[in-house]
Amino acid sequence: MKENGNFSDRQVQELNKIGARLKYFRIDRGYNNYEYLAYELNMSRSQYGTYENGANITIATLIRILDHLNVTLAEFFNFDIEY
Repeated sequence: MKENGNFSDRQVQELNKIGARLKYFRIDRGYNNYEYLAYELNMSRSQYGTYENGANITIATLIRILDHLNVTLAEFFNFDIEY
C-alpha cells in the first residue's frame, strides 16, 4: 500500500470524495462561493477550502458543516447522488 503523507492511496481517495460531496452540497444549498459559507461557520476560508480539497476532517466538524447546510449524515454518505 503506497502512502501519501500519513494516508494510504485509498484514504486519500475517500477524503477527496468527502471533499467533493461537501462542494456538491454547498453549491446545491446556494453557496456558490465557499468563502461565504466559511464566514457563516466562523471558520477560516483557507481551512474550509482544504476540506473541499480532500483534507482530513473530524466527524464533529463535518456534522457542524452539514447541520448548517441542513444535510443529514445519511444524505451526505449516499453516494448514489451524482456530483
